[in-house]
Amino acid sequence: MTAEPFSVKIIGHIRTDFSSKFGVPRQSGVVEALEARIEFEKEYAQPEAFRGLEGFSHIWLIWQFSETVRSHWSATVRPPRLGGNTRVGVFATRSPFRPNAIGLSSVKIKRIELDTPKGPVIYVSGADLMDGTPILDIKPYLAYADSHPEATDGFAGQVTLQKFSVCFPEELLARIPEDKKDALLGVLQENPAPHYQKDPERIYGFGFAGKEVRFRVADGVLTVVEVE
Repeated sequence: MTAEPFSVKIIGHIRTDFSSKFGVPRQSGVVEALEARIEFEKEYAQPEAFRGLEGFSHIWLIWQFSETVRSHWSATVRPPRLGGNTRVGVFATRSPFRPNAIGLSSVKIKRIELDTPKGPVIYVSGADLMDGTPILDIKPYLAYADSHPEATDGFAGQVTLQKFSVCFPEELLARIPEDKKDALLGVLQENPAPHYQKDPERIYGFGFAGKEVRFRVADGVLTVVEVE
């Protein structure tokens, strides 16, 4: 039996400190200090739709890779975790270049405000999404069903990713809002640069909290060179 095609509705958008894809953590929950908020479209901004959600600590976000929507897909992709040279099946990865540009993230609920000028707003931490990403659905995270401590990680578990030392000159760090510093440092420790890039002189940059942060990476140390 063939299912009938159906349309997917955007129920809201997430607001984060990332103005572009570059710099966004590669997985949700990796940098818990990152905070974001989810605002809902008028049709879904009904307080009763969120009744009971306050009892959960985490939720799943189902969202659209809005910056990578394309009419074609590839059966294999080259994961950055494997150096960007080895191809594996797209269904063995979390690559955005898939038959349907849909992402899945687990985030922690910080608080829920039901009565705001924009209707209900959910504040979360640990999101791996750029600002304005369309949210297609949210579902509560169920520890008894969703947590699998015995799970294996395939090729992802075969590569150990180190946390980088961060050299952030005080005069540059002072340009970052105080309440954003821990989150930015957490992002930099994960090294947003492509892992297959080894040029120690290359300058990378990304937008964060209204600033442009530029850095270089050499010998396991990430050095911030400019904040605009």
